[in-house]
Amino acid sequence: MADPARARKLADRIKEIVAKRLDRGLRDPRLGFVTITDVQVTGDLQHATVFYTVYGSEQEREDSAAALKAATGMLRSEIGRKLGVRLTPSLEFIPDALPDNAGHIEDLLREARERDEHVAGIAASATFAGEADPYVKPRELEYEED
Repeated sequence: MADPARARKLADRIKEIVAKRLDRGLRDPRLGFVTITDVQVTGDLQHATVFYTVYGSEQEREDSAAALKAATGMLRSEIGRKLGVRLTPSLEFIPDALPDNAGHIEDLLREARERDEHVAGIAASATFAGEADPYVKPRELEYEED
């Protein structure tokens, strides 16, 4: 098992190489606006999982996934040349669920804000069930004056 710091450095370098290569273009018209969000490398440095997002419609996402799958061998060759490691890790491209999760979280936060506003409106018009000051106060002693 490799050092976790080395695996992280290798993952960062793979992310940089793949992102630069995609920025220069792949000569595949199916490839859309792809952003590499993260790369994770296994502990034995044999497999790299590349997470990406695609800006666009569902069809553009599917086309970009097909283009990345077709370019996996070429990208792995380029990574092998630029890294100079003994064994080049295999690549797997996985669409990142981050944008979908972020949209879901935004919906939940909006719903929570609406509920908070509703509760605040109810609380503003609420009255006490008993006395306004329910705390017991100490008795005041009356002293007789002689």
